[in-house]
Amino acid sequence: MFLTFDDGPIPGVTPWVLDTLKSNNAKATFFCIGDNIRKHPELFKRIVAEGHAIGNHTFHHISGWKTSNEKYLNDFKRCKEEIENHSSSTYLFRPPYGKCTSAQAKAILKDNQHIIMWDVLSKDYSGNISKEQCFDRVQSQAKPGSIIVFHDSLKAEGNMKYALEKTLKTFKEYNFKSIKL
Repeated sequence: MFLTFDDGPIPGVTPWVLDTLKSNNAKATFFCIGDNIRKHPELFKRIVAEGHAIGNHTFHHISGWKTSNEKYLNDFKRCKEEIENHSSSTYLFRPPYGKCTSAQAKAILKDNQHIIMWDVLSKDYSGNISKEQCFDRVQSQAKPGSIIVFHDSLKAEGNMKYALEKTLKTFKEYNFKSIKL
């Protein structure tokens, strides 16, 4: 199974995720927002130093469906540059909200990037579901090879913490990996 986290790095939340993954001997992929990398470079460096994969999640977390191709691709490139400013590189990209136009996707693929989506969305960010419902979504949908989405954000923190711990315990027999290409 592949654990992924979108929207970080965020103080307080991302360190907790990293500590929890470490204590469970699990790896993950972090799709980072460029502006959060800029604001919290020490957290970004910790993600990389601890052997997790990283991916581009645009600089400002913008929706491709609501943004011109030029603006969206510039935001994508700005995040890529921010990642590279910290002695890292990535070939992984996840569009915020899972939304980009076909023209945007073609340009990103042409830039030698791999667009990584998911098959299990925890919905940890939703104020309309409980932490138990968040975990139930993961438990009922996950299977070997699944790509599970959590968020290392303040909005998702409560649901994510509960669901991540339960996910790691419930699926302990699976090897949680980071996505590496």
